[in-house]
Amino acid sequence: MSDPDSPAARIDAKIAGLADWRGAVLARVRALIHEADPQVTEVVKWVKPTNPSGVPTWEHAGILCTGEVYKTYVKLTFTHGAALDDPSGLFNAGLGGGTRRAIDIHEGEDVEAGAFKTLIQAAVALNVARQASKRR
Repeated sequence: MSDPDSPAARIDAKIAGLADWRGAVLARVRALIHEADPQVTEVVKWVKPTNPSGVPTWEHAGILCTGEVYKTYVKLTFTHGAALDDPSGLFNAGLGGGTRRAIDIHEGEDVEAGAFKTLIQAAVALNVARQASKRR
């Protein structure tokens, strides 16, 4: 039996509670993240009265990305997205910022699985390299 307060269980509950296309999108990208990085850790951050279920967050040597759910889209924000190559052009939000980049997914849209997993793997590699440089 799993702990209902574990991050995985809380993310499961958030997905189930959406019961619409946003839950399906969040479930799909979550599965892709785990396929891309089997060592990824799930965390729920920024729990507050206005967002009691918090924000699903995936980490490996630091935050890789977050999965925020809005009324008309799901936003996947990559903490250091500006430092990542995105040859497939998945990033479509936050392009003017110097650090973060995001992928906004609207109803009926999808992300290409291979390109998304490559982006996750690049984010892992960047986090691992940044962490290693801090230890020197």
